[in-house]
Amino acid sequence: MIGIVVSRADRASTHIAERLLAPTEWTERTDASRTDAEGGGTYHTLDAVDAPVAPAGDDANDADGADGANEGARRFEIRTFDELHIHLDDPTPVFSEDPEFLVFVSRHSGDTGPLLTCHFTGNFGDAEYGGDPGSFAPACPGVQRALVAGFDEHAPDGYDVAIEGTHHGPTELATPAVFAELGSDDEQWDDPAGADAVARTVLDLPSRDATVAVGDADRPRHVVGFGGGHYAPRFERVIRETAWGVGHIASDWQLEELGHPGERGDVLDAVVSASDAEFALVEGEYPVLREALAARDVRVVSETWLRAVDDRELDLVASLESDLRAVDDGLRFGDRVADLGVDGGGDPADAYRVVDLPADLLAEAQGIDADAARDAVEHHAIGFETEQAGTRAAGRAALPDGPAAGHVAGADADAAGVSDPYDALVDDLAAVLAEKYDEVVREDGVVRARIEAFDPERAATLGVPEGLKFGALSAGEPVEVGGETIRPETVAREREEVFPV
Repeated sequence: MIGIVVSRADRASTHIAERLLAPTEWTERTDASRTDAEGGGTYHTLDAVDAPVAPAGDDANDADGADGANEGARRFEIRTFDELHIHLDDPTPVFSEDPEFLVFVSRHSGDTGPLLTCHFTGNFGDAEYGGDPGSFAPACPGVQRALVAGFDEHAPDGYDVAIEGTHHGPTELATPAVFAELGSDDEQWDDPAGADAVARTVLDLPSRDATVAVGDADRPRHVVGFGGGHYAPRFERVIRETAWGVGHIASDWQLEELGHPGERGDVLDAVVSASDAEFALVEGEYPVLREALAARDVRVVSETWLRAVDDRELDLVASLESDLRAVDDGLRFGDRVADLGVDGGGDPADAYRVVDLPADLLAEAQGIDADAARDAVEHHAIGFETEQAGTRAAGRAALPDGPAAGHVAGADADAAGVSDPYDALVDDLAAVLAEKYDEVVREDGVVRARIEAFDPERAATLGVPEGLKFGALSAGEPVEVGGETIRPETVAREREEVFPV
């Protein structure tokens, strides 16, 4: 069940609640065990659109019975409180069952113009705006990803979409929670289109398969964030463009609130735990913070690392970084990761072997068609080393070994009888050479490439002047010299290049 928290002290919140209730048949229920001010009295429930609507009951106990009839269905429940959201105690016990997560629908205040935004709650320093000092509510990065996607889809014209750094209360929550906000001033708080966009985004959460964790719940793909502005574009890019989720974010001003990381270890421990993260993304230098995170076995990674790793199996990534090089030093991943079937069991290194790439052949292929040469390496490799800021394959590669190796050549193997991934890679690189050379042959551990090429010395002996006529002959066009026609084949010489493989 997804719990929605509404505050009567926040007119944007009540406006969003009106839009939540307007388009769909919610079931009105009564909780006589609590006052209206405490979230009791009248409340509303709704089954997800792909599940049948539960029959209404007369009170909270009847609602529990109705819930049982749709066990496993994702449901919504709206509870409304008099208190402003940021000052609430944990609302979890108010709901008729333990929610998967809570969504606080709220206003956003600031000088940002029309804005739909979301963030987690907590305090890196004092608790001026609710919650406890140095305390954080459990984050739900998977829900935040779904909210951003929904805001992108439903935002009215003129509205921006953003995420924010962690700030304000409530903090002492038993349930992962996120604020979904309509901003940033009176005009937007009263705007039906803006309120409708937030409401529709929240109602879309089941259809977007929104969950607390991103990826494997036992080892989620979460980073805890540090540094940058309050509106966090770097972390927003991670959410939008990678398979990773972002937990709590301490923007620059919140790091000032934190103070010396070495003296606030309890706060660092709390924010890492509340983010369910073993990785951190730090914008800016912050050397003491980086050391403090490393001392807690929290790996500080770059945006490049997150983009390159993306949804790849983390134990395999660690193994490849150990056997080849770190992602930030040029490791990149190939297409054959999916062939391994690595699922966390056994040693990932048993599924591949490390080989030296055929340096001369690869360099020649890259000079002819850099994209095709890179594609050949990516197609056959699990991981490979690169240079020139990750743009050019060079050095070594990890190729599938054991049962996975037979799948590497794919259609190429069916056509040519090739089953070894290294052989298939060499053949694909040799095929790139065929774009330039007249004949390319693989034999006896080498690739031989032959070409009939313009010989400037021979042209000079026939009186051809350097310049335009040299260029024409080199391009395969005949030229006139002293009243005679010099044909390209007359000044050509066979050249052979040999590439060890």
